[in-house]
Amino acid sequence: MFEAEFWVAAAFVIFLGVLGYFGVHRMLLDALDRRSVRIKAELDEARRLKDEAAKLLTEYKRRQSAAKGEADAIVAGAKAEAERMAAEANAKLEDFVTRRTKMAETKIAQAEVQALADVRSAAAEAAVRAAATILAQTATGKVADTLIAKSIEVVKKNLI
Repeated sequence: MFEAEFWVAAAFVIFLGVLGYFGVHRMLLDALDRRSVRIKAELDEARRLKDEAAKLLTEYKRRQSAAKGEADAIVAGAKAEAERMAAEANAKLEDFVTRRTKMAETKIAQAEVQALADVRSAAAEAAVRAAATILAQTATGKVADTLIAKSIEVVKKNLI
């Protein structure tokens, strides 16, 4: 009498009726609503995390920029300090060279004075010896001895 399709359709309608009677559609809708709420909460959390990450990125970029500026300032300061130190070292070197030159000039002047004194002393001794020899040959006796002694003292005083 009835075809197989009729019984499949009737069984399907009865099945849907049983599901409706036990409230399966409400359970499915509740489950879908809970899932929707959970997904919405996850999306809200994801947006919050995204905003937080954007803020952190902005903060890190600002810090990076500040650090770069600070590093540039440190490098500029170091260059200025190095230039100052180089100028100071150059000035100290020039001062050292000047002092060493003056010391050398002083030593040369002292050596000249000493050489001049040595030459005078040698000349005085030679003159004394020559005078003694000449007087010894020309003068004799007690007068000669007195004259020689006086002449030697005069020559020593004048030359030394």
